[in-house]
Amino acid sequence: MIESLKQLDNVRLNFSSESLFIINLTLAFIMFGVALGIKLDDFKRIINYPKPAFTGIVSQFILLPFVTFVIVILLRNYITPNVAFGMILVASCPGGNISNFMSSLAKANAALSVSLTAFATLGAIILTPLNFSLWGGLYTKVYSAMDATELLRPIKIDAIEMFKTVFILLGIPLIIGMFFSSKLPKLTSKIYKPIQRLSILVFTAIVIISFAKNYEYFVTYIKFIFLFVLVHNALALLTGYSFASLLRLSDKDRRTVTIETGIQNSALGLVLIFNSLIFPEDIATGGMAFIAAWWAIWHILSGLTIAGIWSYKN
Repeated sequence: MIESLKQLDNVRLNFSSESLFIINLTLAFIMFGVALGIKLDDFKRIINYPKPAFTGIVSQFILLPFVTFVIVILLRNYITPNVAFGMILVASCPGGNISNFMSSLAKANAALSVSLTAFATLGAIILTPLNFSLWGGLYTKVYSAMDATELLRPIKIDAIEMFKTVFILLGIPLIIGMFFSSKLPKLTSKIYKPIQRLSILVFTAIVIISFAKNYEYFVTYIKFIFLFVLVHNALALLTGYSFASLLRLSDKDRRTVTIETGIQNSALGLVLIFNSLIFPEDIATGGMAFIAAWWAIWHILSGLTIAGIWSYKN
């Protein structure tokens, strides 16, 4: 298995500059659609109801990266560092754009979900680069100390460039969307749901097209990546639910924190991976890209499954 993953590390997925531009544009459009549903009151709710909000923020931005770090250290003999970095990057990303829909479907606390999405989208501008640098750098040191035969090349990403990219893809659409919503509330109420549905359909289409272009790689390597993404996503969901239960949140709040922790914006991770100013072309990124790409599909399947089960339980 480890030899196959080493081969995967050197794979360059088939994404043209035009395809990457479309993915960037789509992600920005998706975040604009998310922002249309965000109000200033959503941020105020975090202050007014601090306990569930604090639980969700800590679970997503502190516990998940830490748990991921532990996982990749424990799996160091079964995965390559490249795959490990991919898992750390996904864990450093904010919540996925469909978490609000899943929370509604699961009969969870939809208002809390929107508040956490608002914070995650804005906070990720700083927290995503920070978490990846912190845990990726720590992984490099620990891995090299435990396996002196293979000293890893230290991660030296351009933090400013990553900050700029995340701000452009998340921050600007968030600001524009909230401004549009506040100035044109009637129009926003008419276009909000259609834009949400359209953005999900467009994103799904892009994922399908992207996998079609990389079908050969998918067939060859999915059997190795599938298990690691399955375990990682399951532990992410379990982390959210366990921490929310430990802090004795209500059932609805536990469901929301679980979904917000387990649904990650891996599309953002994929965009960052293919940014040559962040990850230069001399750095192998095949394993990272494959992890992020499969996460983009798998977390939708797992999230909808859990939401569907909860929707029937209550």
